[in-house]
Amino acid sequence: MWNGINRRKFPRASYKCLIAIKKRLTSKTISTHTENIGAGGICVIIKDDLGLFQGVDVELYLEDSAPPIRCGGTIVWVVKKSDAKHKGVHLYDTGIEFIDIRPEDRDRVSEVVEDILQSSRRK
Repeated sequence: MWNGINRRKFPRASYKCLIAIKKRLTSKTISTHTENIGAGGICVIIKDDLGLFQGVDVELYLEDSAPPIRCGGTIVWVVKKSDAKHKGVHLYDTGIEFIDIRPEDRDRVSEVVEDILQSSRRK
């Protein structure tokens, strides 16, 4: 099992929000939901293997009624998984590190993560 989670600079929280990902130099945009989020990046499960260390454009729609966060990203890990619902189909658990993210947008993500983590501690 990958233990990169223990080496992360930013805490992560399970959080589902809409995200659009576009691999650079292509016209294809993938719309999906995040699995988890942190101020340093996100995890998504998608049908395409976009390739390690590929640059992507990210549009992230947090549920805070503010405009979407637009930034660049780099795919830092990919784990191929079998789709339990469809035999012979694979999905790709994909980690994207934010790059070129504005400090105020990183702060927005940090606030969302902190709210989720504080809420889970109270339970």
